[in-house]
Amino acid sequence: MIERARAAARADLDLLSVGDHHSTGPFAYVQNVPIMGRLLAEWGDGPVGCLFLLPLWNPLTVAEQVGTLAAIATGGPFVIQTGLGSVEQTQALGFDRRERGARLDASIDLIKALLAGETVSDERWGLRDVAIAPLPPEGVEWWIGGTAPRAIERAAAKGDAWYCDAGADADWAAAQMRVYLQACDRLGREPGTMAIRKDVFIAESHDEASRVGDDLIAGGYRGMSRGAVAYGTAESVAEELAVFGEIGFTDVTIRTMAVPQDAAVTSIELAGRVRQLLASA
Repeated sequence: MIERARAAARADLDLLSVGDHHSTGPFAYVQNVPIMGRLLAEWGDGPVGCLFLLPLWNPLTVAEQVGTLAAIATGGPFVIQTGLGSVEQTQALGFDRRERGARLDASIDLIKALLAGETVSDERWGLRDVAIAPLPPEGVEWWIGGTAPRAIERAAAKGDAWYCDAGADADWAAAQMRVYLQACDRLGREPGTMAIRKDVFIAESHDEASRVGDDLIAGGYRGMSRGAVAYGTAESVAEELAVFGEIGFTDVTIRTMAVPQDAAVTSIELAGRVRQLLASA
């Protein structure tokens, strides 16, 4: 992850963010807050963010972690990405799956208040007159993910951005975009950032990228279809991702497909070329 963060900085990408998963053993998963603290030393001055599956967290803990990371980071508001999380993770941490939505809604409101410098109390989490410091010096942005109607409605009502799932191909993403825009219109809110995450693999050679990507998809890669991922040269990947810009998405975040480390670092470095091509389109 340190090597990949360095590659992203060399490529002059726009945002560095990390995910959030729990009970992943025996597979290693580096936890978001400590690794982001380390990656800030490699990243420079660009914006950063973390995914927090908020139904699994105490809101006070999240607000304190975000406040500290944002005080270290420079270059823009701290991006909080959030969503429900899987049923399996919810159950592993001892929560009722049926409470995920209510916990998420309440947690967003509490964390917003804490990061704004307010003192809050809440019976659900046993919080009594709590406040935090430091506060994020450049504020925060809320990217709320999901493709279910209730999740998209939440993003329109509470978010600065709607974050579409990595598994969406162009047709599905376009349909979900219409739901989000309708929700914004119904709520009287201007649409915010509309971001989509994509799994990508970029190589110097189209043949190499196709061989690796085709093998991964044939092997059932994350249950995704070919239309949900992008692989090829920088030029061909830019063409594939440009489709989502035509749908209306303002941002694409990328996660490197499961390839060896050297190939992953090269892919991230070549993403800088993809960024240039999309910016000039």
